[in-house]
Amino acid sequence: MDKIFIETMYFGIVLSLLSYWIAVQIRKKLPYPLFNPLLMSAIISITVLMIFDIDFETYNQGAQMITFLLTPSTVCLAVPLYKQSQILKKHFTAIVVSLLAGCLAGMISIIFLCILLKADDILLFSLLPKSITTAIAIGVSNLIGGNATITVGMVIITGIFGAMIAKTICRLFHITHPVAIGLALGNSAHAIGTAKAIEFGEIEGAMSSLSIVIAGILTVLIAPVLVSFL
Repeated sequence: MDKIFIETMYFGIVLSLLSYWIAVQIRKKLPYPLFNPLLMSAIISITVLMIFDIDFETYNQGAQMITFLLTPSTVCLAVPLYKQSQILKKHFTAIVVSLLAGCLAGMISIIFLCILLKADDILLFSLLPKSITTAIAIGVSNLIGGNATITVGMVIITGIFGAMIAKTICRLFHITHPVAIGLALGNSAHAIGTAKAIEFGEIEGAMSSLSIVIAGILTVLIAPVLVSFL
């Protein structure tokens, strides 16, 4: 009976959702950055697969249905862009310049480090879109010749790390303006950073969600150009 359940397409979905639910409950009891629900749910899922010796292909039969939702979810990013259109108009120049600078700084630093450490090209191309939301990052990675699996892993790590150090960085560098905080979190830590930005305040959350869209668009445009020079 257990084997029949594991080999059905529903196993991956059930394990993914149950792991996330457990992770959320843990976060409620331990509200620390290290216990991020996304990170904890991944650890729980991997632990279950290892304990019961279940291969990834079996798990992915159902889990890929959740992954499939990443594509249509990209369209949903237009919602915060529309809702915050007035803020975008008011701070248009500052927003575009800061996000452009952030995108360039992130990608150029990756190129520099990969060249310095003599990393393979495929690793370089996979890391370039690490600071944008997963739905867009996968498309960019495939477009420029990266490995989508590596990209997804780095996107998650980047988001969690950004959320963990956000308050410390803001306090250390005396960053108090809500627009600046929101843009920084959305640009560097995408959706996970936006969840953290909401903890700062409503404006921070709004600006972070807005920056996800714009940073994603800028990365789609800039990444192929940078790759063409390598």
